[in-house]
Amino acid sequence: MSRLNAVADTGAEHIRRWLGVLRDDLMTTRVDPLPPSTWLRWLPHGVVWIVGVVLTIVGAVQLNDQGGLDLGYSMLLGVGQGCAAVLALRRPVPGLWLSLGATLAIAVLTRRMLMAGQIDGFTWPWTAWAIVAHLLVLLLVALRVPTRVSVEALVLTGLFTYALQGLWGAWNYAPTGQVTVALSAVVVVLGIALRGRREARVELGRQTTLTAEERARRTLLEERSRIARELHDVVAHHMSVISIQAQVAPHLVQDPSDELKENLAGIRQNAVEALTELRRVLDVLRSEHPAPGERADAPQPTLDRLEALVENTRAAGLTVTTEVTGERRPLPPGVELSAYRIVQEALSNVLRHAPGATAHVAVAYEPRELRVRVVDTGPTREQPPSAGAGHGLLGMRERAVMLGGTLTAGPGSGRGFRVDARLPVSSPPATDPLSQDGTA
Repeated sequence: MSRLNAVADTGAEHIRRWLGVLRDDLMTTRVDPLPPSTWLRWLPHGVVWIVGVVLTIVGAVQLNDQGGLDLGYSMLLGVGQGCAAVLALRRPVPGLWLSLGATLAIAVLTRRMLMAGQIDGFTWPWTAWAIVAHLLVLLLVALRVPTRVSVEALVLTGLFTYALQGLWGAWNYAPTGQVTVALSAVVVVLGIALRGRREARVELGRQTTLTAEERARRTLLEERSRIARELHDVVAHHMSVISIQAQVAPHLVQDPSDELKENLAGIRQNAVEALTELRRVLDVLRSEHPAPGERADAPQPTLDRLEALVENTRAAGLTVTTEVTGERRPLPPGVELSAYRIVQEALSNVLRHAPGATAHVAVAYEPRELRVRVVDTGPTREQPPSAGAGHGLLGMRERAVMLGGTLTAGPGSGRGFRVDARLPVSSPPATDPLSQDGTA
């Protein structure tokens, strides 16, 4: 028994919910205006108004001449038919109810004339012009409301027709219920299809806009990433050198004056503050990951300036040795720039994080790749605190990956750190000998 009660309660709940959906769909006066046509703008609205006026006139004439109704009733019912179509332009559901109400009034009045034998062979319960008006209303409904509501309107039309013609009935009339329901089904399907096509076109336009916005956003992020990388590689490197030179300078002078120490301390403090602000700017610029495949082959420093970079780093107090192996040859600009920036960033990291260390820079020109390796011996004294955010290693790895290469960074022998990058280059000519190990 308890299970039967539970089933009954569940069924009653579903019925209440279904009735609530019907009430929300069909008992509403919500404004839902017909959107203007893409090419014709407001012409469809004008057409509906003209059709509404025509339906009012010809409907009234038909009811007066063939239906035997007084001119006043005929005009009133004709206005109801025409106003239903016009009302459906802005309020489709109320327009549907007005059309059904006008049809019901016509059916009641003309049935009395049919039963009294005053007219014979009159179309009933739907007059010819009432069918046209209702089909127009159904089309306007299907163009605006969800498919579920359009189907409900069609079912309501069928039940309404069945109640009048099948259950109530009349004498001496030409039945129009079956034709009305069939045409209503066709019109509702057509309206649903047109509405779906319009929504698909709107969605396509929205997706196209989103795609264009996403493309612009990706371009912006790529540019921001390139700017951030150049800022970090160039400005941060030089500011770090300035800071370390200002810190080391008092130890290179015998008995430096207090004024000199104060000025050098101020220079170092300003450099450190500038680095802090630069990191904040980089955090903003790197708020999104850059897109893969970003090109960085604009005219920039190349490996021709490697010795100048090393001398600049030596001036900051870091002992650096260099080793270049293989036959020096021109490389693609992107490879040259990336190799230079990787060495620059690796030396900057040694300056910041390994005080007292020595560094070794090795550049190897191999047949199919350029190998760049920077190794340090590790700090010899206490490492100062650093507020770095790890953008240096990220930038080096991005440069290697965007060229199709690899970069590994991690502890080396002893306490040192090692950065090893392999950047692929174009294949050598067929006459050049391959590497002895046979690797491709």
